[in-house]
Amino acid sequence: MSPAANTFLALQAKTPLLDALWACAHKAHAPFYAPGHKRGQGTPDRLAALLGTAVFRADLPELPELDNLFAPDGVIQAAQELAAAAFGADRTWFLTNGSTVGVIAAIVATCDPGDKIILPRNVHQSAISGLILSGAVPIFIQPDYDPILDLAHSLTPAAVAEALTQHPDAKAVMMVYPTYYGVCGDVAAIAYIAHQHNIPLLVDEAHGAHFAFHPELPIAALAAGADLAVQSTHKTLSAMTQAAMLHTRGDRVQGDRVSKALQLLQSTSPSYLLLASLDAARHQMATQGKQLLSQTLQLADEARSRLEQIPRLSTLKPEQAGQTAGFMTLDRTRLTVTVTGLGLDGFTADQILNEQLGVTAELPSLQHLTFIVSIGNTRADLEALVQAFQTLATPQRESTMQRHREKQYPSCLTPHSSPLTPRAAFLAATETIPIAQSINRISAELICPYPPGIPVLMPGEVISENAIASLQTVLAIGGLISGCADPSLETLRVVKASASSREI
Repeated sequence: MSPAANTFLALQAKTPLLDALWACAHKAHAPFYAPGHKRGQGTPDRLAALLGTAVFRADLPELPELDNLFAPDGVIQAAQELAAAAFGADRTWFLTNGSTVGVIAAIVATCDPGDKIILPRNVHQSAISGLILSGAVPIFIQPDYDPILDLAHSLTPAAVAEALTQHPDAKAVMMVYPTYYGVCGDVAAIAYIAHQHNIPLLVDEAHGAHFAFHPELPIAALAAGADLAVQSTHKTLSAMTQAAMLHTRGDRVQGDRVSKALQLLQSTSPSYLLLASLDAARHQMATQGKQLLSQTLQLADEARSRLEQIPRLSTLKPEQAGQTAGFMTLDRTRLTVTVTGLGLDGFTADQILNEQLGVTAELPSLQHLTFIVSIGNTRADLEALVQAFQTLATPQRESTMQRHREKQYPSCLTPHSSPLTPRAAFLAATETIPIAQSINRISAELICPYPPGIPVLMPGEVISENAIASLQTVLAIGGLISGCADPSLETLRVVKASASSREI
């Protein structure tokens, strides 16, 4: 090992924030500060029975020894600097409100009201929140789409180049990398195109925090030229839920604007449990990441191979990741299994697997189930997954599934007309009307099947028959939708006609 590598590992072996929290948790003193449970002394018995008492001793506020998330100059700053080095960033911010707050901050930090931003139509709903808060004007691009599998993939470089030709005044490009299904677009080519126009590439890399730590995984967004990347450290690594990071590289994104945006968006009482878990997750990957991810890749590859041997099942394979879009890759740790060959929709299959066979997917969709294989999975998990699908595919079940076999589902990935910006529609006067009367009206709601949280309707868009049919299908077969004031979807909130002709 080279001297530089030895120095890197010696530095990455430190956990400054975790160590400081440990010391404070074990310090004997009388606590006259929040939170009210006072280091666990007032914790409800039932909650303590579930979580134990140690976690509450470490549930501490911004004590002097623990630094301040919004003006770090101590252990938080040290932990963020170590994370930047580990993930290949120039600067890193810890997030306690998930990637959601990072995506919003990325848009707020780069776009002023009225500025254009180019982004895919299959962005996460957090990006729409960013548009509403910033006042930016979205220029939506349709991602590469597989109509047979009904899967939206990534943006193509050609589509981004065309959009920038038509909108040379755009201030940023945003892309999703990887998609929820593990498909990775050509981030290097898109970064090059954005930089030719001297604008930053912002990357929602929520599902790609592990990429930087193994050579057989897709290239990390920052390493490929992205200017900003937001990662859910809790999704594919080992941080606690809601713990995420925002990274920047280069000078196209102003760090002080990122900091100001996060001060607006994040809680002023951040959880040190979440912050310390980021420090620990970074340490784990920097010192053991390649070994842990080699084991993960082996499990995922074996699972994919064995699932492919089950009759009438198929999995998304690397060669299917954007067949028409040129260079796209697939994160092998993400398993997407197509279940329609069994005569099942994904929601029904998910229910059977979860309730009867002891296996729970990350994401059910109309035709598929998607599973995250991570460093926390074991061989026992793999065996349970394969055995569950073997049971699901038995001939005895076929007769009860026949009614699903020929069902056709409408796709929501069609061009949308947007007379108003998301912000204008969000702030406009609205009315609630029966859903049958909503066609061709302007939506005032952000409505998503969840997960994955990709909007079917968003504020400012004209409501189409196809969008309504897609949402109704999801509900009819047991899926969930979020963002709708009427969860039964019998009514929708739309922009009043008098407000449709003016921007806010």
